[in-house]
Amino acid sequence: MKLKLLLITLLACFNTLFSQVIYEAFDSYKLGEKRNIKIQLPNNYNPEDDLKYPIVLVLDGDYLFEPIVGNINYQAYWGEIPDCIIVGVSQAKTRLSDFEYSNETFLPSQDGAAFFEFISMELLPYIDARYKTSSFKVVAAHDLAANFINFYLFKKEPLFNAYIAISPEFSKKTPSRLSLRWSNIESEKQLFYYLATSDTDIKGFRSTILEADSKLKDVSNTNLHYKFDDFKDANHYTIVGQAIPSALGEIFQLYKPITKKDYTEDILTFGGSTFEYLEQKYDNIEDYYGLKKVVIENDLRAIAAGCKKRDDNESLLELAKIARKTYPDSMIGAYYYGIYYEAIGNYKKALQRYQSGLLLMPSQFIDKDILLEKIYEIKEERF
Repeated sequence: MKLKLLLITLLACFNTLFSQVIYEAFDSYKLGEKRNIKIQLPNNYNPEDDLKYPIVLVLDGDYLFEPIVGNINYQAYWGEIPDCIIVGVSQAKTRLSDFEYSNETFLPSQDGAAFFEFISMELLPYIDARYKTSSFKVVAAHDLAANFINFYLFKKEPLFNAYIAISPEFSKKTPSRLSLRWSNIESEKQLFYYLATSDTDIKGFRSTILEADSKLKDVSNTNLHYKFDDFKDANHYTIVGQAIPSALGEIFQLYKPITKKDYTEDILTFGGSTFEYLEQKYDNIEDYYGLKKVVIENDLRAIAAGCKKRDDNESLLELAKIARKTYPDSMIGAYYYGIYYEAIGNYKKALQRYQSGLLLMPSQFIDKDILLEKIYEIKEERF
């Protein structure tokens, strides 16, 4: 298992070498100095497109940026999560002052307060103004920085939608404040919080992390999504390699393609029509992540199977329409129209649809052989 995780991480980081990374010296009024930042744009990024991308802000970008970039590139390649704009902040020489907080209030103070405002009032607005960003923002941090990101959650309207806290060095007030904040929060956003430790983590860190988990797991709020990982055989530093993919998978769970489990537990038992399940899924993706996801062929197949299982021909027709609209040059629209007409017993139209698809481009799952098989089957059995 360890070898598999290491291989995935190495492959993901190797992919980073071919990514579009921009290095900038950001002149900050709040900090009174220039701060080096790294910006990773999606490989297919085009400022002229209508596509928008979530922001992933990485603190301690000197060492945490590349592992996160690699994992995002890897999961996005397989369609498990969306492409993202990733911003790393270099802090190798300033991290202690950047994350400074008062020992009386346990809130950012002095240089820490300046850094807090640098992120919220300068850096994020700059990224939003310059790039095609969605409204969904993620912040990822480790160690001392993972305590600091909670200050953005304590704002009246949380700055980020998702928080990745890997082996945080919590202050003594943070666990109780987190629990209280979660119990009373009334944000309109869907908020995600990921927390991780390990059995060989730094002892003092681990105890406060477990204290925080014991408080957070009992909070009930429909707008809050919480996941806690307690890894085995990972120390304070190697935990990063396991926590990042787990956190991303949890935060972007809704974005993932429909699975066999979704089909059995959700589609077949859904209260509305089968096609309404698909509409709801993609509407939720837009609501949660602030982006429009193109309906993927995997999901069309799952919904088509659900339509046949539930004898839902009206949904099958709607599915055919969206398949043709989404992929006008592909065989897939003709295929699903053929499936629909077969289902209602209009074999002449089904045959016509299958035949028309032969002139189009094959899709991921539908090719000429599949259409010919359907054509021969209808001719032999129905004509």
